[in-house]
Amino acid sequence: MRRNILPGLLIVLVAVIGNRLSPNFLDFAYLRDSATLVAELGLIAVGMNFIITSGNIDLSVGSNMVLTACITAKFMVGGMPAPLALLLGVGIGTLLGWLNGVLITYFRAPSFLITVATMAMYRGAAKALLGPQSVKAPSGIVGIDTQTFAGLTIPLLILLVTASIGAFVMQKTIFGSWVVAVGSNSRTALYSGVPVARVVRTSYTLTGFICGIAAMLMLSRLGLARHDLAMGSELDIITIVVVGGTAIQGGAANVIGSLLAFILIALLRSVMGVANFTAEYQMTIIGILLIGMVLANRLPLKLILQKLRPKSQRAP
Repeated sequence: MRRNILPGLLIVLVAVIGNRLSPNFLDFAYLRDSATLVAELGLIAVGMNFIITSGNIDLSVGSNMVLTACITAKFMVGGMPAPLALLLGVGIGTLLGWLNGVLITYFRAPSFLITVATMAMYRGAAKALLGPQSVKAPSGIVGIDTQTFAGLTIPLLILLVTASIGAFVMQKTIFGSWVVAVGSNSRTALYSGVPVARVVRTSYTLTGFICGIAAMLMLSRLGLARHDLAMGSELDIITIVVVGGTAIQGGAANVIGSLLAFILIALLRSVMGVANFTAEYQMTIIGILLIGMVLANRLPLKLILQKLRPKSQRAP
């Protein structure tokens, strides 16, 4: 797919820069462990594909993940068996995502406004639940991220499986075609018999379900829950989706491209870490990348490649 060419080229460029900064940068174990640290972002980006493709946005995904992790940790500390608490946590994430979809479709309000409100509400609820303290997760669930299978960690395997399912649903099912139709023109889709409101609610519910899984992975990786975790993660998630080739205005999806963009962001974060960039500089660079990809996606790929050619080889 042509939309995957640019992320692929950027992956090569960042990998070359990283290798120049550190001779051990391209070590497989190092890259795998670095990607595992941000696997939750790539996971949520799969669900965000459905939301953005439908012409909407969700700025509450990071807060959903944190609130879900806080509630789950609180239950486990209170004596609830870990398997039951984990299932309950995934259910809570799903419920929070469903609530976003219901509010958007019921009030017919812009998704930006609704999810800004729920972002603050979910984050505030997490702070009200735990206060300034952190809650440690029971040792039984800590360290899942360090376990490997076929050379990959469990979070990366979950990401690959989720991305594969997401790509199949988007490209090969009626629901996927409905999501694209709603994002292209919701009014036309409605007149064509597409259940627009149900598609939007399902997209948010699906993303909430994935947020619940991501919350369990984050809880296992960090071994604790706090209300101030994953601050600004929404920027990374949206960047992954847009850099991957999904149209920010809706109507076009690229889940596999988002997987490539996840690899790019993970590599870029590692390079900036090796270069000792502060968190502020890292956010600035991610923001610049997002703007650049939004502009690049508005230009035909043929025109971009033509501009990169030497003048002597350009078409008159």
